[in-house]
Amino acid sequence: MATVLGLDIGGSKTQAVRSEDGTVVAEALSGSANVMSVGTVEAGLQLDTIVARVGNHDIDAVCAGAAGIDTPAGERRLRDLLSSRFPRAKIRIVHDSQLILAAAGLTDGIAVISGTGSVAWGRTGTESARAGGWGYLLGDEGSGYWIGREAVRHTLGRVDRNEHPDRLGQEIAADCGLQSAADLLDHFYAQPERRYWAGRARVVFELAKTGDATCLSIIEEAARHLANLAVAVGERLGTPVPVVLAGGLAVHQPALQRGVRRHLAEHRIHDVRILTVDPVRGAIEIAQRMLQEQK
Repeated sequence: MATVLGLDIGGSKTQAVRSEDGTVVAEALSGSANVMSVGTVEAGLQLDTIVARVGNHDIDAVCAGAAGIDTPAGERRLRDLLSSRFPRAKIRIVHDSQLILAAAGLTDGIAVISGTGSVAWGRTGTESARAGGWGYLLGDEGSGYWIGREAVRHTLGRVDRNEHPDRLGQEIAADCGLQSAADLLDHFYAQPERRYWAGRARVVFELAKTGDATCLSIIEEAARHLANLAVAVGERLGTPVPVVLAGGLAVHQPALQRGVRRHLAEHRIHDVRILTVDPVRGAIEIAQRMLQEQK
């Protein structure tokens, strides 16, 4: 009986699934075990929480998909944490975007993630390519954080021009518990948490449903950025492959999905799918492949 563990390590949480002979027998959630975001000590504590809930006995392979693991040093730190907790298991660490294709049941394709951040990763045969994923300081266009920040920038621009707040400015300030749209500047720097501002993207999508032109424009621009990530990866791969949209924002916001589909169609990309299962299922698939490769 093969026993594998799949981990999806994001910036805010870690999801784990234990599978025995192809059947899920245990699942667990904890805080983020991302060594790049929370540090080695905190990551270790969160992994200990996972071990306490799903066990570490008889695990043959572990696949961890982790956001932001882009350097050998970061991968080595996570690998050391996992090796000490799963000493007899074979371990593979991949960027979390690689879980998407496996979870969608594809070997070749392009995964586009829009959640708190954004990134695209694709593969065809032995070739792979990536675009975006630079983090909120340098990029993450089309992500929840980017949309929330654009709403704030729009509102502060009106303040600079001595214009009254529009509906977006009023709603975004109220959603932050502020009395005035002008207070957003200080509030933005006093509240640097990315998830907080990604959460404000909800206001933009709600107003867009009423036909608010500013919000529709922000969503359209977000969709264009995400489509461009997929196009950049596709051009490097050189072979038409399906595009899979994943991440909380892309999966749950139909308006964003429609925009991405429209922009991709302009590049003759029509096979666009929405991920319908948790990405951690992809980690299970990859871990099982690891064991099959040994046979």
